[in-house]
Amino acid sequence: MSTFAKPENALKRAEELINVGQKQDALQALHDLITSKRYRAWQKTLEKIMFKYVELCVDMRRGRFAKDGLIQYRIVCQQVNVNSLEEVIKHFMHLSTEKAEQARSQAQALEEALDVDDLEADKRPEDLMLSYVSGEKGKDRSDRELVTPWFKFLWETYRTVLEILRNNSKLEALYAMTAHRAFQFCKQYKRTTEFRRLCEIIRNHLANLNKYRDQRDRPDLSTPESLQLYLDTRFEQLKMATELKLWQEAFRSVEDIHGLMCMVKKTPKASLMVVYYAKLTEIFWISSSHLYHACAWLKLFSLQKSFNKNLSQKDLQMIASSVVLATLAVIPYDQTHGASHLELENEKERNLRLANLIGFNLDPKHENREVISRSSLLSDLVTKGVMSCATQEVKDLYHLLEDEFLPLDLASNIQPLLAKISKLGGKLASASSIPEVQLSQYLPALEKLATLRLLQQVSRVYQTMKIESLSQMIPFFDFSVMEKISVDAVKNNFIAMKIDHVKGIVTFGHLGLESDGLRDHLTHFTESLNKARGMIYPPVQKASKLGEILPVLGEVVEKEHKRLLARKSIIEKRKEEQERHLLEMEREEESRRLKLQKITEEAEQKRLAAEYEQRKNQRIRREIEEREREEAQALLEEAEKRGKSKGKKKSILEGEKVTKQTLMERALNEQLRERQEMEKKLQKLAKTMDYLERAKREEAAPLIEAAFQRRLVEEKMLHEREQQQEIQMSRQRHDGDLAEKNRLARMLDNKLIFQERVIIRRQAEFDRRRLEREERINQIIQARRQERDAMRKKIFFVRTEEERLKKLREEEEARKREEAERQKKEEAERQAKLDEIFEKQKQRERELEEKERLRREELLGRSTDRPSRLSEARPLETGTAPAAAAAAAASAPGKYVPRFRRERVDGGGQATPPEPDRWGSRSDDHPPQSSDRWRSDDRKPSYGNKGWPSSRGAPRDR
Repeated sequence: MSTFAKPENALKRAEELINVGQKQDALQALHDLITSKRYRAWQKTLEKIMFKYVELCVDMRRGRFAKDGLIQYRIVCQQVNVNSLEEVIKHFMHLSTEKAEQARSQAQALEEALDVDDLEADKRPEDLMLSYVSGEKGKDRSDRELVTPWFKFLWETYRTVLEILRNNSKLEALYAMTAHRAFQFCKQYKRTTEFRRLCEIIRNHLANLNKYRDQRDRPDLSTPESLQLYLDTRFEQLKMATELKLWQEAFRSVEDIHGLMCMVKKTPKASLMVVYYAKLTEIFWISSSHLYHACAWLKLFSLQKSFNKNLSQKDLQMIASSVVLATLAVIPYDQTHGASHLELENEKERNLRLANLIGFNLDPKHENREVISRSSLLSDLVTKGVMSCATQEVKDLYHLLEDEFLPLDLASNIQPLLAKISKLGGKLASASSIPEVQLSQYLPALEKLATLRLLQQVSRVYQTMKIESLSQMIPFFDFSVMEKISVDAVKNNFIAMKIDHVKGIVTFGHLGLESDGLRDHLTHFTESLNKARGMIYPPVQKASKLGEILPVLGEVVEKEHKRLLARKSIIEKRKEEQERHLLEMEREEESRRLKLQKITEEAEQKRLAAEYEQRKNQRIRREIEEREREEAQALLEEAEKRGKSKGKKKSILEGEKVTKQTLMERALNEQLRERQEMEKKLQKLAKTMDYLERAKREEAAPLIEAAFQRRLVEEKMLHEREQQQEIQMSRQRHDGDLAEKNRLARMLDNKLIFQERVIIRRQAEFDRRRLEREERINQIIQARRQERDAMRKKIFFVRTEEERLKKLREEEEARKREEAERQKKEEAERQAKLDEIFEKQKQRERELEEKERLRREELLGRSTDRPSRLSEARPLETGTAPAAAAAAAASAPGKYVPRFRRERVDGGGQATPPEPDRWGSRSDDHPPQSSDRWRSDDRKPSYGNKGWPSSRGAPRDR
């Protein structure tokens, strides 16, 4: 360990070693100087040494040396000059960044050079294998060896500086600047792993700051400056995380911001909150948390509308449209239906955390938190004026999806609106924190919502529908995708439907009837009836020997059960006792092991402490001896120099042993003697100077008085001369002004004439313009009056036309009502007439039937009078007897002959032409047809006593 009397000597020694190429020795020499306890008082030379020290560390890529040196230098200048430490650290980071940029500029393939997953990891195994197998290294490998080490060193530099500056109230600004530069480094070179580690480092620093509250230079977060620096760092971290697509780290950054605000119990500014909610919208959209995404958009809309005075109407309209579409994109059912208790508890805790982040609630009590739901967001859209600011397409889409009931036309009405919405969006002019809004990202969620609404509305109208028809009604997805959506909806109890692929149909049900209790109600009813039947009519059991055993068997079973329970309890107690014994043994063994380990560690610590103390004492002793030797040598050299300068001989013999004590005594005596001589000389010199100064003043006093009198005379003469010159110049100026006035007086009349002419011309111009303005105003008033009259006429015409059309409609409705009443009355009259005719015909038929009955009785009476004659003639004229009888009956006046008897007579060849019936039909080949009036009445024909139709509508032949 090299020691130097002054720090300048170490700096000179380091420069000499650097010039001869020994940078390692120079670095070690400076490191020994900086870490030495001898130089703990800050001076400007130490700052120069630190500049040279960090330059050597950067050139040689010695991050550990740089960290040790900066820590020691922080101890030195912490309380004296913190700005010096800040300058050294800035110089250190500047050199590291410059070296990394130089290495990057030298590399041709940057992407291959930076293809390393972890800058803190060692060389990968495949690289080692490749280096041993291949003889020559490729260009990419040379680039890797050139660029990667410098980027590792730059990353180590950032970590070192953050570790040195952490939790220091005097270096908060430098800490924030370093963190921002480290974020930019991760963003520029796409270092995701290092970004995660950087966020964790900053997070740990804040945790330690909150944990160790008794530190000396701990920052106070309650001050606005410190809080703003910490907030800026976290918001920069949030921005970089979203730009690097590290969404989990972005969410942790959001939690960090919220935790920081909970620590200080203070809400950030509106400008920062806008950035906060803008990033939350991206995070929740990526994580498919559409409910919290919509809530974040609503908060963002409220902030922009309240605090952004430069927000244009178009930008506000785009933001409001995003809020409405984000709310509509939320699934309209709860996805926790049927979840377990543990899942529900985890979901509840997660919802409370997210609600705190969105609402920025700094109160940790649960009862103060409001529950976020889709229905509450939809109500907030109206109450907070979001719907009034949204575009017309978005409003129409909202009403179709939430208010209208159009099961067949819903998809066809929504499709053009979605096509228009997909084209909306773009960059916002005045909302800097929201650079761009794209409404097309909500199309898949809106199509899914439209599919769910259509299925819900169709299930209310139809019970069964074909799969092809349903697929045509939903043009957004294929049937396979729609099937997945419907399965999820049925699972979460949103709709009730079943798909039968064999029959190709979809069956819809009712949610109330599709519950588990009603789905199997018949099965439960059957089981209950079977149990009741078994109790009313128990099955007949055959008498056996078991009947004798059964009463005793219950007691035996009970005793055996009790014995088994007792045995089980004994076994459980033994197991518990054994486990307790094992646990005690393990605990004793663990305590014995920990005690032995503690004794060993204490012994080892004592040994290490003793060795350390011994080494420390030896080092201190060596340093004291070395320091005494150096001081004795310096005193000896100084004494020799003083002896040579005074021309004295050496007072120290050559063979005499020189010690520090003797040298110090001699030096003190010499210094005392010299000090006494110097005091005598100074006293003599002071007396001489006193006499000399007094003599000089006595001689100079009359000279000064004479010079003062001469100066008064000269200044008086100068004043009189300047006064005369000023009077003369004033007279000359007055005379010149009078001459100029006389010269210009002759033009006064012309000037007045010109002035009057200009005034007249301007007055005329003013009158002309005033008249033109009045005429223009009159024309505008006349045009507006005409327009107002025309509008009034148009309104009067429209109202008159509406009243006329309304009157025509009322007259038409009255006419239709009268026509309907008239037709109804005519129909009633026609029906009454038909009923009367029907009654008359029935009466006539009853009379004819009575006559027929009397005739048959008369015929039967005659036949009994002539039985023998008929029996004799029957074998000969079997076929002609009925005909003769019919002919006889027909020839008898006033007798009724049935139609079938007359036809038989005609068939025998002796029948006369048939009489025309009462309906005028004379043809036997065609049955009589009823009249048109009777055909118009759709009444059934009446039947007689024999079951044949009456003559009113029955056929005349068989």
